[in-house]
Amino acid sequence: MRTFHTSFFWIYVYLILVLTPLLVLKVGEMPSGSGFWWDFSMAIGFSGMGMVGIQFLLTARFRRASAPFGIDIVYYFHRYLAILALSFIILHYLIIRISRAEALGALNPLEAPFYMTAGRISLLLFVMLIITSVWRKTLRIHYDGWRMLHIMLAISTFVLALIHIEGVGYYINAPAKHWLWTSYTLFWLLLIVYLRMIKPWQMYKNPYRVVEVRQEHGNSWTLALEPDGHKGMRFRPGQFAWLTLRDSPWHVREHPFSFSSSALNNHLLEFTIKDLGDFTHTIKTIQAGETAYLDGPYGVFTVDLYPAAPGFVFIAGGIGTAPIVSMLRTLADRHEERPLWFFCCNNRQQDVTFLEELEDLRENLNLRLLHILVEPPDNWEGETGFISEKVLRKVLPGDAEKYEYFMCGPGPMCDVAQQGLKNMQVPQSRVHFELFNMV
Repeated sequence: MRTFHTSFFWIYVYLILVLTPLLVLKVGEMPSGSGFWWDFSMAIGFSGMGMVGIQFLLTARFRRASAPFGIDIVYYFHRYLAILALSFIILHYLIIRISRAEALGALNPLEAPFYMTAGRISLLLFVMLIITSVWRKTLRIHYDGWRMLHIMLAISTFVLALIHIEGVGYYINAPAKHWLWTSYTLFWLLLIVYLRMIKPWQMYKNPYRVVEVRQEHGNSWTLALEPDGHKGMRFRPGQFAWLTLRDSPWHVREHPFSFSSSALNNHLLEFTIKDLGDFTHTIKTIQAGETAYLDGPYGVFTVDLYPAAPGFVFIAGGIGTAPIVSMLRTLADRHEERPLWFFCCNNRQQDVTFLEELEDLRENLNLRLLHILVEPPDNWEGETGFISEKVLRKVLPGDAEKYEYFMCGPGPMCDVAQQGLKNMQVPQSRVHFELFNMV
């Protein structure tokens, strides 16, 4: 219930921040002779501006704000909200273009006032931001380069839009309105300063040192870090952090990875990372003694949020096993006695990243481990193919609906498993996901 109320609190905060610019239209007297369509255009323009501002808050990774939803969900909301904001701003422009084109003035930047040119450039940059984000992989833009481009486009879009609104001044000339708008603008500018200057400095003052890089099955590597001159980081099993290697925190060349180590040992943090290209391909070249920076922990994909659960069921595919192993290692260290089930899905037996340790964990926990292989060896006697409702019903007890479920892996695998659990009458509220890709 507390999480439910907290969620609504942050939704209210979001609505207040988005709708605050509309107060500029309501404080004091409205300019006369504007007409419905003009006022409507201004309203959606200010609303779009509020949405643009809220984007910086959504990516600020404030733990209390993201905790009720999960930061992966927040990032997906960030993406779709950006598209909605762009739609509002384009509509703002089109209404003026159709109803009162003369108000737009000359298109030539040499003839037009700078604040009008700033508005046009802001709109173009916003379109570029959306295109390069939604179709990043299609355009083959490297993730690190995209992050830098995304930040520059976002800040430029926002600042130029502020210049445009200040320059037009049509609705913010009155003292009360100008005070309100100035305060609102200052809030977002200070937030940008915090995100791009203060927060990286905090990471820089709390570095980590690489102590080991070891190869695992499945073309994966475990990176072990220890705090360098500070107490380290406490996390819940199943959470993740943004990792920066061979670069400064100010360069925002960071990547999210789940912890794979036990949460009871905050002096040795481990991340198990599969070589999938780009940044992950460099993990095996990292040397002991190198410096790393972490921003975390984040995420609500953890058994710790369900202390009263009678047991847990884990379903993972490929490297999605990493956060599950973090939870199993932690439960073993806590001498957990509740029943546990783990459906571990892989293409081949040699792809099972923690193959030997999972067997050891089965001995130390009340754990039923089931490997499911797409390409099994000739002597394989276990389950084959993909996880299905038939497999779930075969292994899980008759009261499966009362347990908490944790899934991490490829989307198609999770979709099939989720449908199977739904057919088994497992409430959706008991099925928890770690979204595999947030960007």
